[in-house]
Amino acid sequence: MNDLDKYNKKRNFAKTKEPIGKKASSKKHLRFCIQHHQASHDHYDLRLECDGVLLSWAVPKGPSFNPKDKRLAVNVENHPLSYRRFEGTIPKGEYGGGTVMLWDEGYYEPLEEIEKSYKNGSIKFTLHGKRLQGNWTLVHFKNDNWLFIKEKDKYAKSSPAISQFTRSIKTNRTMQEISTNKKNKTSKKEAIVCGIKITHPDKVIFKNPKVTKLDIALYYHKIAKKMLPLIKNRLISTIRMPSNNEKFFMKHFPNNHYLGKKIITNSKGQKEDYYYIKDEKGLISEVQNNSYEFHIWGSKIDNINKPDLLVLDLDPDKNVSLEEIRQAVKEIKKVLQEFGLKPTLKTSGGKGYHIVVSINKNLSWEKLRTISKEIADLMESINPNLYTSNIRMSSRKNKIFIDWQRNIKGATFVAPYSLRLKEKPTISMPITWTNLERIAPNDITINS
Repeated sequence: MNDLDKYNKKRNFAKTKEPIGKKASSKKHLRFCIQHHQASHDHYDLRLECDGVLLSWAVPKGPSFNPKDKRLAVNVENHPLSYRRFEGTIPKGEYGGGTVMLWDEGYYEPLEEIEKSYKNGSIKFTLHGKRLQGNWTLVHFKNDNWLFIKEKDKYAKSSPAISQFTRSIKTNRTMQEISTNKKNKTSKKEAIVCGIKITHPDKVIFKNPKVTKLDIALYYHKIAKKMLPLIKNRLISTIRMPSNNEKFFMKHFPNNHYLGKKIITNSKGQKEDYYYIKDEKGLISEVQNNSYEFHIWGSKIDNINKPDLLVLDLDPDKNVSLEEIRQAVKEIKKVLQEFGLKPTLKTSGGKGYHIVVSINKNLSWEKLRTISKEIADLMESINPNLYTSNIRMSSRKNKIFIDWQRNIKGATFVAPYSLRLKEKPTISMPITWTNLERIAPNDITINS
């Protein structure tokens, strides 16, 4: 029998949206996935790529991070490679009827040749997933029964239990949300998030992948605990998009009573109203008002003339490689550390990275502007072929523009955890320095 004959014979593709079984060619990295599957019995499906198909095991209790746990894994029919991205509901009465959620994915490295290991009944491999990492073993012991075991390494732990991960890594939905009839969802005229009425929740903001206004409101609701400590009580600007043909920068929000207000005298002596987020309601209310991207000042409202953040925005020309951008980040980090500073890192959600430093509040904006310009000039003097501090486009060809002008009073930078209104729904996400080599500037999206 063909590797996928058994898979195809078990399914009626006129009724199920599962992909038809076709053998595919493998790429450089062997991929794996784990799907949470609520069928007649709740279980997890482990799938490892091998020779153009997915070797598959049903794991009743799911994987464990604890090497002492030996999880039963029942070898089932091979699945097509396209199945690793499948998520949805298999109709009742069909084979495997129930809800399927993508629980983890990534690539794996077999420690020995995979086909030979599979035939010998002992597969040792390293997982590089979003939730599972490190060394694992599958051991055959009887009929179709194997054991799935975590090896002792730095990723092994007695906790957490896998039950803490209840959302899809693909769509951020729960099993219940996946199984909910979509037709019923999209017919709604409004939804409630954090007590805020979201009108036109099914309005499509991104087409591919599809992201609705409600999806964005729910994202900010879920990330609020991490995002609010970094953005609240800072003056904000947003990018509003009432329609796909209309997008603009917003600095004043006179009709939103969920926001805090601060009156500021501008350089011409005129008083202007500026606004800031106090709590989650303020954040979600702006999403309701079609603000999807948030920018913040580098000072708090209680002392707007004393900045507490220094921000360097690395904006590379399209011809600069990702490797060069990452090397630049490391070089700037080293320079900042030599000045006794402790830089942090976040993705821009676009082409580059943002380096952010908490600073002494006694600095004036003028002093901060001078310091940040001097840092940019210093980097340019170190490597004038790669860096420029000049904003003119003619000066930036094949170079990385170190944008030091985020450090001027009234200037803003994109907030940590903010969505970006770009081609795809990317996030400006704080990351650790160790993740610099793993995460590209636009890798993280609202769905991942």
